Amino acid sequence: MNVRLYGFAISNPTITVQLMLERKGIAYKNVELLPGLHPLMVRLAGFRQGTVPTMKIDGRKVEGSTVIGRELERLVPEPPLYPADPEALRAVEEAEAWGDVELQMVPRRIARWGLARSQSARTRVARDVGVPLPAVAAALNQPVARAMASKVDADEAHVRRTLAELPATLDRIDGYVASGVIGGEEPNAADFQIAPSVRILAGMADIAPLLAGRPCEAHARGFVPKYPDAPPLLPRELLAAAGL
Repeated sequence: MNVRLYGFAISNPTITVQLMLERKGIAYKNVELLPGLHPLMVRLAGFRQGTVPTMKIDGRKVEGSTVIGRELERLVPEPPLYPADPEALRAVEEAEAWGDVELQMVPRRIARWGLARSQSARTRVARDVGVPLPAVAAALNQPVARAMASKVDADEAHVRRTLAELPATLDRIDGYVASGVIGGEEPNAADFQIAPSVRILAGMADIAPLLAGRPCEAHARGFVPKYPDAPPLLPRELLAAAGL
């Protein structure tokens, strides 16, 4: 089986698919794209959507982490990504869908708003992903950063609301851990979907204190031990208004 994964190292859903591939023991070639330019690069590779992750399996195109997960399950049933018990399956699929649609947007919105505002933050990201002349790239990338922020409603009002809702979001994930939906003896698709987003939050200097000591933080670090730490991105008054 010839598998090529298109994404970039700091993308939470790309990490999700990498974890699934490792769980299945599937060898793959990683095609690293440049953040910000990835929509164009993905389309040039022949995909319809301008998002990552995308994958070619023996030349056949599959797009999106949840769709890829189900395709991997079909191709390589063991070890499973989804439990056989119907009740457990419903719980895992519900948590996976929430992680994909809702949770992914939390670190994405916060990070993109901060990156659109901060030259130094863009420089650090460029350096982390290996872009030549990162300071120059960061300066040139400001219009792209603003466009990427606008695509996910990464403005002050939405970021403020996201921060205000963050404790409840983390409580929900801790509930998944407590109930065994994630964090059980055998990892599942919901583990792989949720852990990368929480790990990104745990590496954000502004957000990290809110996660410290929580079950969801330990769970995330277990699946994603290493991830680049993010410098402070948010103004103090915004954090104070959100109770952080």
